[in-house]
Amino acid sequence: MAAAGGVSSDDVPILQTENLTSNVKSIYYSRTFLSIIGGVVAGIWGFTGLMGFVFYFLIMMVSSIGLLAKSKFSVQTYFDSWSRILIEGVFGGLMSFVLFWSYPLMI
Repeated sequence: MAAAGGVSSDDVPILQTENLTSNVKSIYYSRTFLSIIGGVVAGIWGFTGLMGFVFYFLIMMVSSIGLLAKSKFSVQTYFDSWSRILIEGVFGGLMSFVLFWSYPLMI
């Protein structure tokens, strides 16, 4: 992740839009990838109903913790708010998860 912010003489963080956009894209790509892999794993392991959705949100929680660790828990340096890491792209990846979750069940 590229550092999106800097510090001026007034200690006000300055966010560079190119770096912020790149960081948000990396969140979307990683969550989409994890959604696809998680859907395949949930389908192979035979999770059905509520258990599959619990598995998905567990994967998203672990990915949020991983993104926080990658940013060294200094969110304001790389993003404009905590919601970017915690909930950005969670529901967007749900469609991919359901698609790949149900695919092994159809075979």
